[in-house]
Amino acid sequence: MSLSNSPSPAFPSSFASKDSRGKRSAIAASAAKQLKPFATEDIKILLLENVNRTGRDILAAQGYQVDFLKTSLPEDELIQRIRDVHVIGIRSKTQLTARVLREAKQLIVIGCFCIGTNQVDTQYAAQHGIAVFNSPFSNSRSVAELVIAEIIALARQLGDRSNELHRGTWNKVSNGCWEIRGKTLGIIGYGHIGSQLSVLAEAMGMTVLFYDAVNLMALGTAKQVPTLDNLLQGADFVTCHVPELPETSNMISREQFEQMRKGSYLINASRGSVIDIPALIDAMRSGKVAGAALDVYPAEPGGNGDYFTNDLSYWIEDLRSLKNIILTPHIGGSTEEAQSAIGVEVSESLVRYVNEGATLGAVNMPEVSLRSLTMDEPNHVRVIYIHHNVPGVLRKGEQAARTRPAQG
Repeated sequence: MSLSNSPSPAFPSSFASKDSRGKRSAIAASAAKQLKPFATEDIKILLLENVNRTGRDILAAQGYQVDFLKTSLPEDELIQRIRDVHVIGIRSKTQLTARVLREAKQLIVIGCFCIGTNQVDTQYAAQHGIAVFNSPFSNSRSVAELVIAEIIALARQLGDRSNELHRGTWNKVSNGCWEIRGKTLGIIGYGHIGSQLSVLAEAMGMTVLFYDAVNLMALGTAKQVPTLDNLLQGADFVTCHVPELPETSNMISREQFEQMRKGSYLINASRGSVIDIPALIDAMRSGKVAGAALDVYPAEPGGNGDYFTNDLSYWIEDLRSLKNIILTPHIGGSTEEAQSAIGVEVSESLVRYVNEGATLGAVNMPEVSLRSLTMDEPNHVRVIYIHHNVPGVLRKGEQAARTRPAQG
């Protein structure tokens, strides 16, 4: 048996070599040279949306062909670029729909250099043997710190005072400005971000309530409440940290605003579909909600520029006109530390999958991790056989492997 020089026969859409030590050392050169059924320089990688240099360097160090762009691509151009790519890395703007993935005949793996994967048709990818990886932990601290900053800024109306001074108006007031010590923070979604935020808020003297779809162990003295209404009725500040799901669409709408305390505050750094923004505008105009901070929106521009207007969504001008509202352009995880960590985490996952087939951390595949084969085992090969769970499929795969002629 000889080793293939091209990834094309070695990695069709339903096969990929596998094994991993599951450690960072798997990426560095090991004492025992790994056996690979391809030449690393034949692997083509497309990175979009200004993926952090740490990730690019890890991939380039493997000898892969790395093509890097600072922006996302329109769908038609993306289809043209993805056709001969084995690996694609994206952030939150690029949409890998079934239409795009259908044209990606050589694609074996997708790296989402962010938390969410809702921009990828993960079901289609799984059905066609394309693994999807993300970074569910690396920017949690950055988001939690932003929320703490926004809680303080809203309580003190810092945005309004700053804007007034920029316009030349001195307006020293204390009416409606509060300390956050002794106030209650309600966290919707007690995952990686929500739980870190809980600890930070308690350290600043806040009482913490949280609501989650499953029962979770509270950190510190935080208390889980049984219903969303219980949280809304008991919190001075409400912050959302939930994924984009049908169940979370317009999770906070007119009915929920009615349950909130008069003069309370709302923060959303999760997904833009979670908040009914026209309902928020009405709640703020009526005084029910005293302030809000939004980092995400139902529709977001594809790039930087003067695009946050009514051309994007009909209510944006009304939103921008409100007092004591902080509007940020999806920067919750945009810190040097978070982007560097994301670059490392996702790129290492991609390297392990390409080189060894390890699926640890994949969002749409069962997790598989075995030790890699070495050059001391030249007559061995392993494959991942991705298939539908139907009777007889394993027998057919075995038959195909036995009848496939050996190369060389």
